[in-house]
Amino acid sequence: MSTLSELLADHTDLPGAAVDHLQRLVGDWQMLADLSFADLLLWVGSGPVGEGNPVVCVAQCRPTTSPTVIVPDMVGTLASHSEHPQVIKALIDGDIVGGPSPANLGAEIPLVRNAIPVRCGDDVIAVLSRDTEAERVRVKGTLEHAYMACADDLCQMICDGSFPMPEDRAATHSSPRPGDGFIRLDTDGRVVYASPNAQSAYHRMGLTSDLAGQDLAETTRSLMTDPFDAQEVAADIREALAGRSGRRMEVDAHGATVLLRTLVLRPHGKLDGAAILVRDVTEVKRRDRALLSKDATIREIHHRVKNNLQTVAALLRLQARRTENEEARVALTESVRRVSSIAVVHEMLSLSVDEEVDLDSVVDALVPMMADIAVVNTPVKIRREGSLGVFSAERATPLVMVLTELVQNAIEHAFNPGEDGTVTMKAQRSARWLDVVIHDDGRGLPSGFSLEQSDRLGLQIVRTLVNAELNGSVGLHPGEDGGTDAILRVPLGRRGGRA
Repeated sequence: MSTLSELLADHTDLPGAAVDHLQRLVGDWQMLADLSFADLLLWVGSGPVGEGNPVVCVAQCRPTTSPTVIVPDMVGTLASHSEHPQVIKALIDGDIVGGPSPANLGAEIPLVRNAIPVRCGDDVIAVLSRDTEAERVRVKGTLEHAYMACADDLCQMICDGSFPMPEDRAATHSSPRPGDGFIRLDTDGRVVYASPNAQSAYHRMGLTSDLAGQDLAETTRSLMTDPFDAQEVAADIREALAGRSGRRMEVDAHGATVLLRTLVLRPHGKLDGAAILVRDVTEVKRRDRALLSKDATIREIHHRVKNNLQTVAALLRLQARRTENEEARVALTESVRRVSSIAVVHEMLSLSVDEEVDLDSVVDALVPMMADIAVVNTPVKIRREGSLGVFSAERATPLVMVLTELVQNAIEHAFNPGEDGTVTMKAQRSARWLDVVIHDDGRGLPSGFSLEQSDRLGLQIVRTLVNAELNGSVGLHPGEDGGTDAILRVPLGRRGGRA
């Protein structure tokens, strides 16, 4: 099964910001499917839409609150203009389009499809289709009406480009679902509707009355035993009502543990109250405590590996200072840098809970180190432009090694002793590639230089890691304005494994 990032890399050239936006949307759309009682499909253009190119489905979500209407797996399916006219029109016009689906692609029953354009910044980057059975007779009670009203607001916010926002990412992990408990607040923060599960969760927390009509912030604050936590939770609910991004909160009261997630509702840019998802996690919390010791053990292993590598680097550095042979001193110094690079990756992993590494933080930590232990006494400045992004642990280590070797190669060989210079690392990440250009303003490549035939150990390490570990490409070329460009391209998605 192809992942979303792999499908986007195969079918689009979306920039990194757009890919991140779609990842956030898919990470949070089970909630929208449940609130809508509908199947959701995410479509992107496989080329310029106005030229008749089909659209491709890159993700699918089925509701847990109603029967699914699209049973087949639609991911990877291409659809023409005649098969999905609403999707095409929404992609071109940038407006929500609704109506019956003439072809009923993937379904054996007549469907009603709403096509919601997904806007990132000023651009429509995808379309979200919301499919329900046309002839389904559903008696709508207060719960259904509350769900659908909230779903319509969220769909309009997707079209506006105001949902999801980057700061919403942390709220999706272990987030409550509508079926766990749902509360709708008006603009004054009073409860307009509370589902039975939400009411039960508050009863576990000690509430003896109904939630309807109450100020939720004050009610929640009064139930909590810790006054500082109570004040923070009440403030978060009020901030959501004021339009600031909601987040996931954990509430402890009378022996019960309840998760609250606040959702700002701002269709058409106008505040329309807030929605609160509620989940009683009292028993789950007890089991989670048993897992904390395992996570702590993994982080402690990374911490000890980092300490051991730093000890090795310190011993090599000490030996380099005591060695009189210049060639041996250079080799030991380069070994110090390489071991230190790996140690920084393990240091980041010791602080991470998901075995992923923020390469920007790693490179920023290594830049001063690379400048300090340069073999030649050259006053070179090192700068980073653009974002390298987050990589899995198994790919982060070889990539960091390659970047440090290329930067160090520029420091050592691009400038004459004592000559000022600048080495700039420019990164650009898209759906398909991470492109890094390491540019120096030095004296340029020597005549007849060939990367493939170079016998420098650092460049040999670079070629091996890029080819064997990263499945990428690397080249050294004269810069447009002088100096040298080291151009590194690393595939993302299916071409490069999990990034």
